[in-house]
Amino acid sequence: MTGDLLIGIDAGTSVIKAVAFDLTGHEIAMVSRRNHYVTLPNGGVEQDMRRTWDDTVAVLRDLGEKVENLSGRALALSVTGQGDGCWLIDGAGEPVHDGWLWLDGRAVVEAREIADSDGMELIYRTTGAGVNVCQMRTHLTWIRRHQPELLERAETALHCKDWLYFKLTGRRVADPTESVFTFGDFRTRQYSEEVLQALGLSDLRRLLPPIVDGAVHADALTDEAAAATGLPQGLPVTLAYVDVMCCAMAAGLHDARVQPGLTLLGSTGMHMRFAPDADAVVLNDQRCGYTMGFPGRAYAQMQTNMAATLNIDWVLGLAREILAAEGVERSLEELLGGLDERVMDAQPGAALYHPYISAAGERGPFVEPNARASFTGLQQSTGWFGLIRAVYEGLALAARDCYAAMGPMPGEIRLSGGAARSAGLRRILAAALGRPVRTVAQEEAGAAGAVMIAAVQQGLYPDIDACTEAWVTPLLQPEEPPDPQLTGIYDALYEVYLATRQAMVPAWAGMVDARRALS
Repeated sequence: MTGDLLIGIDAGTSVIKAVAFDLTGHEIAMVSRRNHYVTLPNGGVEQDMRRTWDDTVAVLRDLGEKVENLSGRALALSVTGQGDGCWLIDGAGEPVHDGWLWLDGRAVVEAREIADSDGMELIYRTTGAGVNVCQMRTHLTWIRRHQPELLERAETALHCKDWLYFKLTGRRVADPTESVFTFGDFRTRQYSEEVLQALGLSDLRRLLPPIVDGAVHADALTDEAAAATGLPQGLPVTLAYVDVMCCAMAAGLHDARVQPGLTLLGSTGMHMRFAPDADAVVLNDQRCGYTMGFPGRAYAQMQTNMAATLNIDWVLGLAREILAAEGVERSLEELLGGLDERVMDAQPGAALYHPYISAAGERGPFVEPNARASFTGLQQSTGWFGLIRAVYEGLALAARDCYAAMGPMPGEIRLSGGAARSAGLRRILAAALGRPVRTVAQEEAGAAGAVMIAAVQQGLYPDIDACTEAWVTPLLQPEEPPDPQLTGIYDALYEVYLATRQAMVPAWAGMVDARRALS
């Protein structure tokens, strides 16, 4: 099959996107559709699996309307999506239940039990990943305890992108990132029976699909999926890695020469360190974080904040609520306009903010489902823009906290995600980390990374290194060095940040008990 376009699907938390790229990595067109999920009273967060597939079909058809002769020009299709969660299907390929998202916080007790178990050291040292409330292994433990009838009906446990790949190709498979950091050995990139036994999930081994590497393997688009999407039957489809790894590739983390760090500031905050091989992976005593392999020998080490821009959405949401009470309507985009200048004019360190706004708590660089956001150090002179600056600074200090758990600070930090557009946040982040930051001019990093994997699989490049050199290196923007004066301020503030979050642990637990009593 010949063609001059690669198509990437990125099924994220907020939106589902379909993006067309030419064979040199330039974006040709993008369409998106808002995602939908529901939050339950017990902390559950679920997404209609059938609707997710329908929305994916819709964006592919919309892309076909936007790109002339997309069907005839497509060389391959690649799919990535949001990580963690649990999407169960039965023997007929039908959803057993709505998909559980990474936002789902109902398995707090189960996560803590695994983390406190005798097998946790083996689990962490083998998978290279800590246990937290949002993972499939934790969700399966909860489901077996509270809704075992779902497991009796289930034949396969998938993640979001795996579900879409199944609908596109009819194949039940998993990729070498999510499957391995949840149930496997990061050195062999295969399932580990020892890990399953330590998790107490050996009896559910039957649910885990085979692992395939999209950089070397593709399946064909089925007749049914072709009819639904308007793409040609038999089109090669690759299962890309989880979205954060695709973003890491497209944002420039895979650079063996520089060995940079990478911070992705989207709904969540992902902070990564490049490791050239398994021996270079640095694990920590807190047993937290993730280790995921790139195509080839290299790895990404990650510490993840449950919430990044969600904190900014929250604080600006307060402003919208106050304005609405006075009959003034403002969108989030309108409030963001001109915000940087006002924030950077505010006093640094006017307050201290810990950005744990997610109801699922925190998972990096410590695992604490009870963790919640807080301001400290407030005084009468603290103004509104000082509070917003404190939120920005809290995100930067949380990033520093995460990098500290992965070994020495990388010499350069690359930056991606929606918040990377903020000049103020970039300046604060560079100063808090004490390192230059640089962005990558790739708007759709998730989809771009997915099609990079397809480009290697299709033989356009011999390996991911060559694809990175051609697609990513030309998009790197100039370095933005840290401000020495601000760096001194944030060095001092960081020590207070650490001391405060450590002191807050009993208060978080007390808040959980108090809220339970009030409810």
